[in-house]
Amino acid sequence: MLKQLQQQFEAFRNCLPLEIGIDKQLLARMPSLNRKLMRAALGIHTGSMRYLRAMEKATVRYDLDGKPGAEVTDTHRLHAKELLQQRFKKEAERKKAEREAAAQQEAERKRQEKLQQLASKFSKK
Repeated sequence: MLKQLQQQFEAFRNCLPLEIGIDKQLLARMPSLNRKLMRAALGIHTGSMRYLRAMEKATVRYDLDGKPGAEVTDTHRLHAKELLQQRFKKEAERKKAEREAAAQQEAERKRQEKLQQLASKFSKK
C-alpha cells in the first residue's frame, strides 16, 4: 500500500511533511481503500527516519499533490527531533550491547583456548 501511495502521490514520493488529516484526503480520492491498511501505511511512512528528518526541519505541510498548506508547528518539529534522538540512542545502545557480547565471546574463546593448552601441557602421555 505504501509503495502505491508513493507512486501515486508526490507528497509520499518526496517524503514531504503531510497535512494533518491526510487520511481524509486519501479516502476522498480512493474511497475503496482499506482504512486499517491505510493507517498502517501512514504509520510506517510518518515513522520513517526520512520523514522524521524532513519534519524536524520543515516549515510547511503538503497535500497529496505536493502543494504547500499549513505551517509545521514548533511542537511537531520538536516531537520529530525527540523521536529521532530516541531512535539514535536506542541504536547506539544496541550496538554497544553487540560489541560487549562479541568481546565477551572472544574472552571466553581465549579462556577456553588457554585451558586447552594447559590441559594438553599437563596431561599424561
